[in-house]
Amino acid sequence: MSGYVLAIDQGTTSSRAIVFDKDQKIAGSGQKEFKQHFPKSGWVEHDPEEIWETVVWTIKEAIRKAGIKASDLSAIGITNQRETVVVWERDSGKPIHNAIVWQDRRTASYCDKLKRQGLEKTFTKKTGLLLDPYFSGTKLSWMLANVKGARTRGAKGELCFGTIDTFLIWRLTGGKSFVTDATNASRTLMFNIATNDWDRDLLEILRVPEAMLPAVLDCADDFGVTDTSVFGAAIPILGVAGDQQAATIGQACFQPGMMKSTYGTGCFALLNTGKDIVRSKNRLLTTIAYRLDGETTYALEGSIFVAGAAVQWLRDGLKVIKAASDTGTLAESADPSQEVYLVPAFTGLGAPHWDPDARGAIFGMTRNTGPAEFARAALEAVCYQTRDLLDAMHKDWKSDGKETVLRVDGGMVASDWTMQRLSDLLDAPVDRPTILETTALGVAWLAGSRAGVWPNQKDFAKSWARDRRFEPTMDEATRKTKIKGWKDAVRRTLSE
Repeated sequence: MSGYVLAIDQGTTSSRAIVFDKDQKIAGSGQKEFKQHFPKSGWVEHDPEEIWETVVWTIKEAIRKAGIKASDLSAIGITNQRETVVVWERDSGKPIHNAIVWQDRRTASYCDKLKRQGLEKTFTKKTGLLLDPYFSGTKLSWMLANVKGARTRGAKGELCFGTIDTFLIWRLTGGKSFVTDATNASRTLMFNIATNDWDRDLLEILRVPEAMLPAVLDCADDFGVTDTSVFGAAIPILGVAGDQQAATIGQACFQPGMMKSTYGTGCFALLNTGKDIVRSKNRLLTTIAYRLDGETTYALEGSIFVAGAAVQWLRDGLKVIKAASDTGTLAESADPSQEVYLVPAFTGLGAPHWDPDARGAIFGMTRNTGPAEFARAALEAVCYQTRDLLDAMHKDWKSDGKETVLRVDGGMVASDWTMQRLSDLLDAPVDRPTILETTALGVAWLAGSRAGVWPNQKDFAKSWARDRRFEPTMDEATRKTKIKGWKDAVRRTLSE
């Protein structure tokens, strides 16, 4: 066995493929963007056929750049944008509608209706999630109600539902494997995270036929073998996890109390809670971190809608910076006597507030406020929001007095200034790894370890390498004053 492992990273705006060698180093990669469809305000769709085409192209590109043949691959791992819904015909494999993306808000009124019926507690108890259009269940219910004959065909077993991983596995295996993993299933609003099975009560509420649901496997499992017509080789698919859980694995956050935060367009923080299902009293999500060898490890998750998107706004909206990489340098030059707060509620506020009607606001401006103060406020907003998540997590899960160390990844973590300010405002160490492709690395490890060509969990965790640790240097009085100002700004931004 060569030890080469292919990771497919199917994201919201692009598809990527990375070939890792036996030493977990990147040997080749490919990336291709695809079109975003916005048929109505608040609606977001993808063409599943275009997603498939970009995945195939990026795989071939990654293999070519690695200088290997498809037959040299020991295994494939798949990670994906979570919650996005695809429904296709079992016989032809043809989608019946565009994929409805996780960002899509078309089912907001349906979620409100279910809440009015007093059903949110039922969903939260069984799934760990809130009744929000973000999750798959109400999107699938909408599709079944709005595509002619879909619900009847689904009940007959003529249609298949899947998140993106399931659709890709179906296509890669020539329709032989209809499966998903526990992490993706746990984001659908239909999966009971305590019993680890589809929940018939929830399916009945959402009017979803069980016949159209995939089998749910462990994250490292036998998901099928690629059809030789795709790449000319039969390659086993041995690892699958949703993108944020894959990053948690790639960061080797295997022990309870370990926490990772991914900073991209938004920010997603996960805290490993071990075998305990921790029911959040602070509007965090309870989710499956991973399931290995039939044992489920759980996590608390907090979602921040705007992180890097605030920097994009500075660049594309205000045009006060030319490149995102300029922000840290500009922030460093800001006037320390001005305390400017940006609450970036451009699309509402996520955890722990969950206020979809809140809108962005800036506080503390003077005549001297300029681009440098805006840059600092945008970067600090990410840090303050992470602090809010961390505080909520500590209220929900007692850490036995152990210090929380945050492992970070994503595009924003390249900024030393931002990571130092994050450490200062959290009053906790922040660790940046040497390999920032943690999402792809996570599923590559799932597949490679299952194939027996990569290290076991213990040795993989040992191989995690730190590029730099940022330690807090801000004095307590300054930190308290800044956090108090932030909380006041948020209070004034909330819609109620």
